[in-house]
Parts: sequence; C-alpha cells; structure tokens
Amino acid sequence: MARKDEIGRWGEEIAVGFVEQLGYTIVERNWRHTMGEIDVIARDVDQTVFIEVKTRSGRGYGHPFEAITTEKLARLRRLALAWCRAQEHPPTRIRLDAVAVLGRPDRGAQVEHLMGVF
Repeated sequence: MARKDEIGRWGEEIAVGFVEQLGYTIVERNWRHTMGEIDVIARDVDQTVFIEVKTRSGRGYGHPFEAITTEKLARLRRLALAWCRAQEHPPTRIRLDAVAVLGRPDRGAQVEHLMGVF
C-alpha cells in the first residue's frame, strides 16, 4: 500500500472517531458508486450526513480543505443523491460535512470539522 493511502486510511479512522465523539452514528464507510466514493455516511440526530475526509501529513501541499474543490463538492452532492435513491427509506434531511486531518500516526493529529459545506 502506498504511503499516501496509509495516511488516508489513518486519517479516516481519526475522522470517524472524532464524529462519533460528537454523537454521530456511522451508517456506512467507503460507499462506492460508478461516480466515485463517499468516505463516511453518518446520522446526526435527524440528519443523514455525508462526510468528505481529507488527510495531509503536512502543509507542503496546502491545508487538507484546499483539496476539496467545487468539482469535488458537486460530485459529492451527486453521490449523496445516488445513495439516497438506493435506500428503501431515503432520508428527508441531509447535510454535507468535511473533516480535515493534519498529522501523522507517529505525531498525532489536528482535526477540523466543517458542517454544511454545500
């Protein structure tokens, strides 16, 4: 496995733990569709939340949130709609969040969470 993939998986674990501490319930992880993948799908009280996780080991390539482009957000919206359509009982309230994880397994992580990013 490539180092960036290892960092990405580690960051996703950190992000999941972070949102679980906020009280979210994880519904699904790494949901795949022909259009792409949703990192984390969770419930936050009465909303289904689609979470994009971006992890960086340092700021050499910018802040993790800088990797979430308008095109990426548009794809995430389409993926969220596809997931909702695939459900027997689709959610009535949805939200897109982003979680940035900056750090490395041997140094710890700094986590930032943006709610309702679209």
